[in-house]
Amino acid sequence: MRVTFIHHSCFAVELDDKALVFDYFGGERVNGYHFAGKLPEFDREKPVYFFASHKHHDHFDLDILKLTEQYPKIHYILSKDIRLGANYLLRNQIPLEVKKQITFVAANQNYTVDDMKIETLRSTDEGVAFSIETENLHIYHAGDLHNWRFEGAGDLVNGKMENGYKAALRHLEDRHINLAFVVLDGRLGMYTNRGLDYFMQHVNADYIFPMHMWQEYHLIADYKKMCSNARYTERIMDITKENQVFEL
Repeated sequence: MRVTFIHHSCFAVELDDKALVFDYFGGERVNGYHFAGKLPEFDREKPVYFFASHKHHDHFDLDILKLTEQYPKIHYILSKDIRLGANYLLRNQIPLEVKKQITFVAANQNYTVDDMKIETLRSTDEGVAFSIETENLHIYHAGDLHNWRFEGAGDLVNGKMENGYKAALRHLEDRHINLAFVVLDGRLGMYTNRGLDYFMQHVNADYIFPMHMWQEYHLIADYKKMCSNARYTERIMDITKENQVFEL
């Protein structure tokens, strides 16, 4: 199994029989940032699945719908908040036939796409998180599901966010996850580690990839220094750059 950190919250997971890509967007889509990550080249004979957790520019890029010729076995699993009307697609030179290759998903639902069992969790921001079972593996991608706790936001707002985060993760507490992609966002200041720490305490995952770091990769080392539990730190992957490849 090969995992490529492309950038931000985008990862490619290459398995024996398929490739999964999560929350890809082009590097110039977000104002103020330049992301240099590139999509790997996948085997044209294998299915490729693009997941998008929600419509934000740092999680979804309309251009992924233009990859149908490059990858004839492509399929898209998109959160329902991503609206793709006929006129919108045509204005962006995307044929309407692409909608046949899209599965739109809502929160707290179960779907089967080919051999994949997909459960969606309700995000505390927009859209969904993905829990996927395929090829005897369990993969979790948080999207923007996180304990978005901000200084000065007040107990009511922060409390509602924390309750929503804990409620969503209860769906994962009795499961064994092989790969988990979990938010670690330095913009939260003193609360930066709070969501990841709760995940580590309540979810059993073999490999944890922090994401949504806005290129502040030192946040991983900072967390590991703070954490005295070696059972946690040894499972957290050290991301240091875009296009970093992990052979697992």
